[in-house]
Order: sequence, then structure tokens, then C-alpha cells
Amino acid sequence: MTSVTPDSLSSAPPEILALGPVAWAKKNLFSDWFNSLLTVIIVGILGWGIFRLVSWALTAAQWQVIPNNFGLFMTGTFPSELYARIWALLAVVCGLAGLSWGVLGRNVSTLFSRSVLIGLGLVCAFIVLFPPTRPSSLKLLPMVALVAIAAVAGRQVGRKFPGIGKWVSLAWFLSYFVALWLIGGGLGLTPVSTNDWGGLVLTLFTAVSGIVLCFPLGLLLALGRRSALPVVRLLSTVYIELVRGVPLVAFLFMGQVMIPLFLPIGSRPDRILRAVIALALFSAAYLAENVRAGLQAVPRGQREAAMSLGLNTPTTLGLIILPQALKIAIPAIVGQFISLFQDTTLLSIVGLAELLGIGKSILANPAYLGRYAEVYLFLAVIYWFFCYAMSLASRKIEEKLNTEH
Repeated sequence: MTSVTPDSLSSAPPEILALGPVAWAKKNLFSDWFNSLLTVIIVGILGWGIFRLVSWALTAAQWQVIPNNFGLFMTGTFPSELYARIWALLAVVCGLAGLSWGVLGRNVSTLFSRSVLIGLGLVCAFIVLFPPTRPSSLKLLPMVALVAIAAVAGRQVGRKFPGIGKWVSLAWFLSYFVALWLIGGGLGLTPVSTNDWGGLVLTLFTAVSGIVLCFPLGLLLALGRRSALPVVRLLSTVYIELVRGVPLVAFLFMGQVMIPLFLPIGSRPDRILRAVIALALFSAAYLAENVRAGLQAVPRGQREAAMSLGLNTPTTLGLIILPQALKIAIPAIVGQFISLFQDTTLLSIVGLAELLGIGKSILANPAYLGRYAEVYLFLAVIYWFFCYAMSLASRKIEEKLNTEH
């Protein structure tokens, strides 16, 4: 009998055979008669639905409502003579996005792969061919070029200065205040009342503001719920459970009415600020549970090892526990951010003209009665784009932070 020794066992992983399209379809879609029948039925239903949608979009749909009201969808009643500020803000965002892309991809062999070039080409073609964006194509196409140029510059700078990433993060932080200055005016610019803020600009502003505020608050609540101090743990638990038991609509109304009650007489914060505070306080409770799940997933041995090395609690928490917990909780945290972005659609209930509210006001115009499908489909595409962008960014961050392979 031949003996088996450890040296005779191969430690190499099994060979993975690459399947072509036909072989993959046969294995996964047509492996037996039942799977084949399901595949045919599902493909038939999807094909029929896509055919009807495309046929309606090309023949029956009346898309004039979109280009005729494109400015309202994007900025609400923001003064048209001040649109240069919005374009300047878009240029800042595109420049920082390209710079971040280049810094993150400084170690890849090819920054502009074939798929990336195809994607950029499709974006440019969409800008030129899509009726609502066609009048602004001479401004939008340079924005795409700015992203590409900034990416190349960011890659070169990132290779020369590996620590540039923290400065890019600081630039993103400062860009928030630049955006607030460009939209609201002041400091040399003509002030614009928040009553004129609306559309996609207001949706993105409230969503970003809510995310920026809810993340540190949710982090503190998660740490407070796991605190060894009974009072801190009790207060954090009560806040989380109370907020999670109240619907967001009620929370928004409470924020509009009750926040001024806690301030001195005569001081009444702007209604957009009150809506942002309500969104942040509401989302922080859910975010706290996501972070707490990440904290519980960190092995107890990590804390014990840090204590054996003589590290104090703040250092252990900040350098060892929290980085691992946040890495684990990235999918849940980004999911909460996406939910917050979608929750901005409820701001129209409290009188704010965000993107969905603008759509409703346009549909109330007698000239566009019955154009529900066109308007809501257009809005759905916009919401999908930003939600998918956040999801894609979270996956890229997870790949970047993955140190297990």
C-alpha cells in the first residue's frame, strides 16, 4: 500500500477552468429540462417587457416635458442668471472626482482601460444625443474632459507623493463649504434665498449634509450602546430604540415644529437646516446599529492583545477596533447612506421643492397633465444613477481595503 505523506499532498488550489459563453449558459441556464424551461420563460417575459418599454419610449411617449423643464429638475427656481455658480460647483466636483480616481488608481497598470474608455464614450454620446442635455453639451463635454485630465494628474501626483490622499480628503471636506457658498451666496456673491433652492441641487445638498452629520453621531451612539458606563449605555439605547420606532415622516414634521422650541425666542433656523437635522438624527439611529454589528464582529482577542501591549482604551479603539469594525460594516453603512438619499423624497411633504417635489409640481401644470410615466421614469433614472454610484464606490473601497487575499 502506498503511504500518503504531507509532502505528497499538493497545497495548490484546484485549477479553475474558464468557461466560454456557450459552456457557461449550458452549465448555469440549461443544465436540465426544468432549468431550461425556467430560462426560456424568464427570458421571454423580460424580452417582451423590454420590447414594450422601448416601443412605448420611441413611439407613444411625449418627452417634451423633460427638456422643457430641465432647469427646474436640476435647480428648481434658482435664478437663471446665476447658473454660472452651479456650473462652477459642477467643475469643482468633477475635478475632485477625477483627482480622487487618479490617486486611488495610481498603482494600476492602465488607468483608462477599454471598458473605461467605452464608458466615457457612451457618456459623451449620451450628452450629445439626449435632448435635455444637448443644449448644454458644450459645457458638459468639458466636464467629462476635466475628470479625465484630473485623473491623469492625480495619478502622477499620487505616485510622486503617496500621502496625497489625506489632502484630497481635506479638499472634499472644504468643497462642501464652497458648495454652500456658491449656492447660497454671500461673501461677495449675491445671496439666494433657500426658498429658491430646489430640484437635484437641493436633493444632493440635503443628502450629503445628512450623511456628513449622521455618520459621527451614529458612531458615537454605537460606542455609547457598548459602553461600560450604565448611564451612557442606557441613554444611547433609549435614543436608538425610540427613533427607530418613529416613521421618518413624523420625524420630519417634529423637526420642523419642535427644533425652534429648544432655541432662544426669536431664533428660527432655516427650514432646510431643520430638515437636514431631522434626517441626520433619524439616520444616525440606524447607522449606529450597523456600526455596532461591525464592532461585535471584531474578535475579542484584538482588544486583549492591545491591552497586553499597554495601549489605552482610546488608542485601542481608534487604531485597532474601529478600523476593523468599519471595514466589516461598509456594505451596511453604504446601504444606510443610499436609504438616506432616497428618503429625501419625503422632504416635499414639509414644503421643500426637492427633485420629486419638482416633478409633482410640473405634473400639476395643465400643459403636462398625464405625463406621469415620462416624468417618473426620468426621475427614477436619476435616483438609480446616484444610488448605483454609491454602491459601486463602496465595492471599490472594499476591494481597496481587502487585505485577506
